[in-house]
Amino acid sequence: MEKPPLPGDDDDVPRLEESHSAMALMSIDGVESDEAGEDRPAWDSKLQYVLAQVGFSVGLGNVWRFPYLCHQNGGGAFMVLYVMLLVVVGVPLFFMELAAGQNIRQGSIGVWKHISPRLAGIGYSSCMVCFFVALYYNVIIAWSLYYLGNSFQYPLPWQQCPVEVSSNKTVKECAASSPTSYFWFRKALDISDSIDQSGEFNPLITGCLLAAWTIVCLAMIKGIKSSAKVMYFSSVFPYAVLFCFLIRGLMLDGAIEGITYMFYPKLEIWMEVKVWRQAATQVFFALGLGYGSVIAYSSYNPIHNNCHRDAIMVSTINFMTSVLASLVVFVVLGFRAKNIALECVVTNVGKMAEMAASGSSEHWWPWFNMSDPKSVDLQDYRQWYSHYGNQLGPNITDCDLEQEMNKGVEGTGLAFIAFTEAMAQFPASPLWSALFFLMLLNLGLSTMFGTMQGILTPLMDNFKLLGRHKTMLTVFSCILGFLIGLLFTQRSGNYFVTMFDDYSATLPLIIVVVFETISVAWIYGADRFLDDVAVMLHWRPPVIYKYMWKYVCLLAMVGLLAASLLRMVFKRPTYTAWNHTTGSESSLEYPGWALVMLSMLIVTACLPVPAGYLHSLLTQRRDQAEEDESERHRERYSKCHSAEPELNNHRPLLDEEGSRPRSTFLVLGVDHYSPLPQQEDEEEDTEL
Repeated sequence: MEKPPLPGDDDDVPRLEESHSAMALMSIDGVESDEAGEDRPAWDSKLQYVLAQVGFSVGLGNVWRFPYLCHQNGGGAFMVLYVMLLVVVGVPLFFMELAAGQNIRQGSIGVWKHISPRLAGIGYSSCMVCFFVALYYNVIIAWSLYYLGNSFQYPLPWQQCPVEVSSNKTVKECAASSPTSYFWFRKALDISDSIDQSGEFNPLITGCLLAAWTIVCLAMIKGIKSSAKVMYFSSVFPYAVLFCFLIRGLMLDGAIEGITYMFYPKLEIWMEVKVWRQAATQVFFALGLGYGSVIAYSSYNPIHNNCHRDAIMVSTINFMTSVLASLVVFVVLGFRAKNIALECVVTNVGKMAEMAASGSSEHWWPWFNMSDPKSVDLQDYRQWYSHYGNQLGPNITDCDLEQEMNKGVEGTGLAFIAFTEAMAQFPASPLWSALFFLMLLNLGLSTMFGTMQGILTPLMDNFKLLGRHKTMLTVFSCILGFLIGLLFTQRSGNYFVTMFDDYSATLPLIIVVVFETISVAWIYGADRFLDDVAVMLHWRPPVIYKYMWKYVCLLAMVGLLAASLLRMVFKRPTYTAWNHTTGSESSLEYPGWALVMLSMLIVTACLPVPAGYLHSLLTQRRDQAEEDESERHRERYSKCHSAEPELNNHRPLLDEEGSRPRSTFLVLGVDHYSPLPQQEDEEEDTEL
């Protein structure tokens, strides 16, 4: 019995029975027929699934990478560019991964093997990248645990510089930098001066890393059934903290300056290729494309779930979270920068008051009251300095709020230096510090759960033995991750975190998504894929997705890949190192062995794609050769048996007495020899 047309479908839409991917998924009645889907786990509710996808896509990058890029690349202009790329590139690719996972109901390996066996390596590359990301991402969680543990004391340990016991003076390294920088680089990391100086392991960070992997293992040990329950807290709690920080931050002096500085649009920035590359990369990483985690999570959905609506909803929540986090970051940074600038004014006005008291009668003395430095307005001071700054000595400096906001707003510098410095000035600072690092911990864990799911789900789906021992696989993966992660707990570990963050994921993930788009849009066919989605959703998605996948998204990803490769070729990779003598950061080039190492990371992550293609090609040729050989045997066997009836029906010559001669030889080759059936001989004798 033929199924009736789906509502809203055209008559020419292929039915489920005609679709290759759909045939592997459901029977005519819509019941799952694949073996993996029969006992496949499922989300307890739609809320669990949404929280899991949001928790994975909303991570630490929303808190420190997006605000930094927005600040450095034109403020509001960067946001407009980001939204445009999110709509044109991000949402279509995100929808493609959601639909593929939900339709085929497999992890990344099974999905791309199903679409094209020659592209099974895409799934393995996704697993490899997820493993690399998990290695260093859990180290950041370990750092958050360390700071969280140090937040329960007053005053906070990074609030002021320590004093040397022998000389009763402030430690030089701290005096040359700041209390927060000193605590981060010396107390937390005990960092070396370069990546060449490995040093011993940091015992406290090693213990925190063990605790981080233990938390991940316990949350993942029962699959989505256990991790989903943790998501109720780890995905929602960060929003509560962000809103608390926003409300508190708006009451601080300097909050308006921070927001204005962040959102002021600079449209001329659109003319720079670097800005487009960074915006596209941020869209790419914000949605978690290419990791396989999106596919893994969606594979546990009901087959008729509206994944199109999920793609738009999760993308919107992700962007709004980035905006919320940016507001919080720049409100707090504005407060921090305003305090530093005012302290600068007080210091400089005090110096000028001393010079005036010594009898100097320079004509450029300011018009404001030098007897009360704290009453001097920042704008008045800067206006005066702009007129007479070139006549002043090096002791009198400009107090630029914008310059202060530029310091320490990227990555770990934002979270562990700039933000901690601002929170140290809050009333009840230990409370706010504990809330902040608990928020970072939850953001990191929710993303870590998705990353691990991108490793475990494809392996369990593709290898039956691993699927039967889920607990052992999870425990083994976490133990292996901890042992390799010890690389990041030595004194030079922070430099390796930077290396993995910059090079182990970016290029491989872009390559993975390029091949994903090619496999869906061109190899499997965009129309065919949309037909399958139409059967799954009971309505056909807009045809615009076909052209997005085939042209816009593919060209955008190829352009991003080319820009990233050219940047690596023409600009030698560098990292930011800490100099304990000067108490400042400096940019150093990676040594030769480190370049080899980062090259191996990229090659190792990308290698499964060509290796999978070659393996499939060789396997296909071998199977074809075996099939041809079997076909030749069948043909020869068929010829033999087709000749037998003629030979059997051919009556042998009779002798003069009318009886059969004593022996008859059949004209057959040695290989084709076959004795005549005894029964047929008896029948012939009867006829005779």
